[in-house]
Amino acid sequence: MYFLPSVPPLSLCPQTHVVTSFYYFSCNQVPGVTDIQLKPRKIRKVAVIGGGLMGSGIATALLVSNISVVLKEVNPQFLQRGQKTIAGNLEGLVKRGSLTKDKMSKAISLLKGALDYSDFKDVDMVIEAVIEKVPLKQSIFADIEKICPPHCILATNTSTIDLNIVGEKTNSQDRIIGAHFFSPAHIMPLLEIVRTERTSPQAILDLITVGKMIKKVPVVVGNCTGFAVNRTFFPYGQAAHLLVSLGIDLFRIDRVISNFGMPMGPFQLQDVAGYGVALAVKDIYAAAFGTRNFHSGLVELMAKDGRQGKINGKGYYLYEKGAKPKPDPSVQHVIDEYRRQTKKMPGGKLVTLSDQDILEMVFFPVVNEACRVMDENVVIRAADLDIASVLGMGFPKYRGGLIFWADTVGASYIHSKLSKWAEIYGDFFKPSSYLEERAKSGRPLGAPKMAQQAPTRSRM
Repeated sequence: MYFLPSVPPLSLCPQTHVVTSFYYFSCNQVPGVTDIQLKPRKIRKVAVIGGGLMGSGIATALLVSNISVVLKEVNPQFLQRGQKTIAGNLEGLVKRGSLTKDKMSKAISLLKGALDYSDFKDVDMVIEAVIEKVPLKQSIFADIEKICPPHCILATNTSTIDLNIVGEKTNSQDRIIGAHFFSPAHIMPLLEIVRTERTSPQAILDLITVGKMIKKVPVVVGNCTGFAVNRTFFPYGQAAHLLVSLGIDLFRIDRVISNFGMPMGPFQLQDVAGYGVALAVKDIYAAAFGTRNFHSGLVELMAKDGRQGKINGKGYYLYEKGAKPKPDPSVQHVIDEYRRQTKKMPGGKLVTLSDQDILEMVFFPVVNEACRVMDENVVIRAADLDIASVLGMGFPKYRGGLIFWADTVGASYIHSKLSKWAEIYGDFFKPSSYLEERAKSGRPLGAPKMAQQAPTRSRM
């Protein structure tokens, strides 16, 4: 049902054509924003707070599109590192042939470093890209509200934190918006634009326009923990951890998921992303998702064993310069300890699963969460999740996007499987009411809600 011998050319895939055509026809249609005769304002100068991996990538994307950037850091060492990273990003684009040396020089000339907010007095937009710590973000937004001009858009690159919490200590809720880039920010094409109930239509339209200027595909979503993409895919890594706790080999899980068409499996992805991200959002997800959140201590055990993933060359895989990642057999003692702590294996014995079981147990919870996202109106249309899953998470294009693929499998089948696993393994697999309704009615998951159906909660 799921595994194809090879990836067919995109030109031969009706799924890709249908989803792409529909999306690009409708992605610019944002009710209450694009249909009220607003005109986008010119964004000439943007301040980026934080010169780490994300901040430097965002700055790079702006600079190559001829937008002036002020990069702010907390000390000269961090600022120099951020500027060096941006220069490296630009050199990489030149090597790929996507940027000329003259344009690289122009981009560098548009960058200014800063250690305070003195250069923020005439910026049109600020994008905060610091670590995922609520008090720090709240402090930054309280500061920039006082210094930046009244028209300035106050954006955050947070990947998980509710924007109402980020802007809690400000009086400019209408200017606060999420500008969630995906790593590496100067290369990945998706820009998730997050609006709260108080974000002004003008701010949304301006950020959509900036997204297009820097050659991103903007998707406007509602405000909640994880927003659309990370919330939909939070069960992806957790399901993989659950399977390992049951005795399934982690490298086999990665192979199954890669064979399905993902760029890499969930464990290699965790290595590449770094464990800091997983540790930073763990408590946030636990608080937001309650019993459907699977608690895993595996990342902590990996860090305790001196493993940081690709950053230090040692995670689930071994990373050497110029070589492909290799599974690290020595990680087994960490896995054994993890299984001892979780005590999930029935009778202490390894669970036996087929490759199809593994695939379904990883992706069906993702589909289930996507149903909640649609039910709560976090996205405007199912096609937004399809395009976001492809551009943001690497879901295989030739399968048409997450919801399109799920409808080829069928809501009834997905519901029956999740119901069975929920009885055995708990609420992590419990089917959502949206999925249950679609399974009973036979309506596709991606079909718009019936007019008489009241949404569970509106985020838009």
